[in-house]
Amino acid sequence: MSDDLFAPRIPEEVANRRPLADRLRPQTLADVTGQPHLTGEDGALRRMIDSGSLGSMIFWGPPGTGKTTVARLLSGEAGLAFEQISAIFSGVADLKKVFEAARLRRMDGRQTLLFVDEIHRFNRAQQDSFLPVMEDGTVILVGATTENPSFELNAALLSRARVLTFRSHDEESLEELLRRAEKVEGRPLPLTEDARASLIRMADGDGRSVLTLAEEVWRAARKDELFDPDALIKIVQRRAPVYDKAQDGHYNLISALHKSVRGSDPDAALYYLARMFDAGEDPLYLGRRLVRMAVEDIGLADPQALVICNAAKDAYNYLGSPEGELALAEACVYLATAPKSNAVYTAFKAATQAAKQNGSLLPPKHILNAPTKLMRTEGYGDGYRYDHDEPDAFSGQNYFPEKMGRQTFYDPPERGFEREIRKRLDWWSKLRKERGER
Repeated sequence: MSDDLFAPRIPEEVANRRPLADRLRPQTLADVTGQPHLTGEDGALRRMIDSGSLGSMIFWGPPGTGKTTVARLLSGEAGLAFEQISAIFSGVADLKKVFEAARLRRMDGRQTLLFVDEIHRFNRAQQDSFLPVMEDGTVILVGATTENPSFELNAALLSRARVLTFRSHDEESLEELLRRAEKVEGRPLPLTEDARASLIRMADGDGRSVLTLAEEVWRAARKDELFDPDALIKIVQRRAPVYDKAQDGHYNLISALHKSVRGSDPDAALYYLARMFDAGEDPLYLGRRLVRMAVEDIGLADPQALVICNAAKDAYNYLGSPEGELALAEACVYLATAPKSNAVYTAFKAATQAAKQNGSLLPPKHILNAPTKLMRTEGYGDGYRYDHDEPDAFSGQNYFPEKMGRQTFYDPPERGFEREIRKRLDWWSKLRKERGER
């Protein structure tokens, strides 16, 4: 009871009025929208629950995709105690308290699911503090991050946790959230069809955002009032994204730009580049995409393509807008008019697949260094032929693991500079056969 007898009484119905996003928070995994690959009948998390075994996980995805909600639901469905901390507000002392509480629960026979929001904000030493309690089963760690775990989290932590990717809500799942909101409110959103589509675009894949926007609309609407897109923007004071993802939006335009470059059409490529500039796209995003095109679609058919794209990016950083955009346009035309090859791209995918399938095979001993007597006794380095001492500076010996045998991943076409590379590979293949691969 409040000590202030003169404080105004707040009506119970007002005090209990929670934000719409909170009232619509899913109660079971089956209620979660937008993540069927995780929470659907055949989703990764559903399978973990059904198997009765949960491991530590990292939830990676943009804001408003349900990471916190799913973690809480997981603990409930698995019968685990739920603890939540934020890396923004917590330090080592807070972690020690949480770990100690989890140890006491474990002694009573109950395991703890520890949800750490913004886990990437912990420094490396703090991240390392999770390792012992993960390894001995004191906690099942579920960390949430909007940043790429490969860059922001310790390798040791990542090796002990499975990374699960949360996707931005698509228009269908955001529409489903609006239908649920209308059911809870008992009234339709006072929006025209076009305005409703604009509101969904404003949310930009964020489920929490679309519900907050809907709540703002209901608060602003007078009786029998219906908002069109222009009125909606005035009400919520938020501009719809420049790109319409359902029609000629961001992803469609970048796809059109990429495919125009790949199709060697510099005019179409320039048109889509100009449209994206005009729409306010971040020029450095376009610079990154041009670099991607250089390595994926031109490759070694023109080794200068990557150099020119990086130079264009640096030129933009140096000149700024609008002068720097011309450097990106120059790189775009260069890529569109360059000879095309995805041979390196294809070879890398094939090599990656082979690496995953064949495990940790030992390279042939003759190409391993032998710094110790024991290693020399074991045959390390025995029979290695120094290529520079061989005719044509080519020994022709085998470099693949013996159990794997020789593989061919890179198959350059006879286009651009790769025509010369093909000649070299054919020559070395001929020598290898003549000299007998060892």
